[in-house]
Amino acid sequence: MRVTSALFVSALVRRAMVGGAFAAVTRRGASEAGAIFVVVDRLDGTLDLYGQAPQSAFLDSEKPTDRLFTRVESGVPRERILTRLGSEQRFDPDLYVVEIEDKAARPFLEVVEG
Repeated sequence: MRVTSALFVSALVRRAMVGGAFAAVTRRGASEAGAIFVVVDRLDGTLDLYGQAPQSAFLDSEKPTDRLFTRVESGVPRERILTRLGSEQRFDPDLYVVEIEDKAARPFLEVVEG
């Protein structure tokens, strides 16, 4: 059974904080099934953006029981991330955005190559 977006986001923030990073929810989406985007601020002026991986990232033989993510942008300025998120919000206004500040650029997610 897949957990709700609200619960997943809450656990992600806690996981990042316990790991020594700072994390905050900067946009709240639909609590049951809102899309989730994660911005990782490397604290050097560049950011990474992670979005939920497409269904094709899951093995055909198993049902997805958790969320997988893929890196959408890497090492880009904040303006580019904000532009991308603005576009995503126009498509789906019920999305979550979590921002993590971490010098090691850890997303605290299960990431697959897209």
